[in-house]
Amino acid sequence: MSGIDHSDGEEPAPPDPFRRREPLPEERPKPLDDDPEAAQRLAALLASPAYREADSDVDFLATGDARGPRLGLDYLKAELLLQRHGVTDTIVVWGSTRIVEPGAARQRLEQAEAEAAARPDDPEAARRARTAQRIAEKARFYDIARAFGGIVGAAGNLPGERRLAIVTGGGPGIMEAANRGAFDAGAETVGLNIALPREQYPNPYITPELCFRFHYFAMRKLHFVLRARALVAFPGGYGTLDEVFETLTLSQTRVLKPLPIVLVGEAYWRRVFDPDFLVEEGVIAPEDRALFWYAESAQEIWDGILRWWEKAGEPLI
Repeated sequence: MSGIDHSDGEEPAPPDPFRRREPLPEERPKPLDDDPEAAQRLAALLASPAYREADSDVDFLATGDARGPRLGLDYLKAELLLQRHGVTDTIVVWGSTRIVEPGAARQRLEQAEAEAAARPDDPEAARRARTAQRIAEKARFYDIARAFGGIVGAAGNLPGERRLAIVTGGGPGIMEAANRGAFDAGAETVGLNIALPREQYPNPYITPELCFRFHYFAMRKLHFVLRARALVAFPGGYGTLDEVFETLTLSQTRVLKPLPIVLVGEAYWRRVFDPDFLVEEGVIAPEDRALFWYAESAQEIWDGILRWWEKAGEPLI
């Protein structure tokens, strides 16, 4: 008998985990002697999209019918990496991509003013100069966001083996400033970018392992609030307003447990919307006006967040 006879009751040796001594029938293609055309048909089968494993079939994953699994993957990848890096609590910072650091804002203003002076009859050149002036005036918010990111980054580890991190939308401007401040403090910092029709670049101050790009705005929004202990909005445009109003709505309806919502730069936000008018008109309740407050400096933002959680009986640090 061969060496595989174990009639004496001795247990067999463990088989090789990868190789067999004798290949299985399906490990060999059909012999050409049996059917000369089999090889051609086999090649067509192996090349067929239907034969691709589903998770490797990019064309299939891109179909409308596969949107459900894509949504799940969009959520899961970021979730697992945040868990792996121990990020349990976040403070989210939103704000305009157009508000740059003061030095850059001054240079752009000088260039715009020079162009306007060279073309005094061009109303568009005059408009660009006025806009550059407004951006230069708001450049101080870049410094405030950077300082705030530094405060949060320095806070680091929280009681109960929790870790606090700055989260932004990952882009330039105010988001860059907040990530940069945390980076300056030596802390890991998170960026939640979104895929757009035109190529975009994440700001260079995000921790590489925590720099994400989402396909779906819904999944990005979920990760903004999932671990959030505060939401801080600097002056911004449509994107910032979208996040602020959606968060206020979630807090108002208690779909989201209320948390600190801070609007930085009261003069700007008072021009953007008038919550007192909304109360007077009866379209929101007086208590809805108390879902947020204004702040003007990095330390004021941080101190207000800490006091809010103290009053809630859940100290942040």
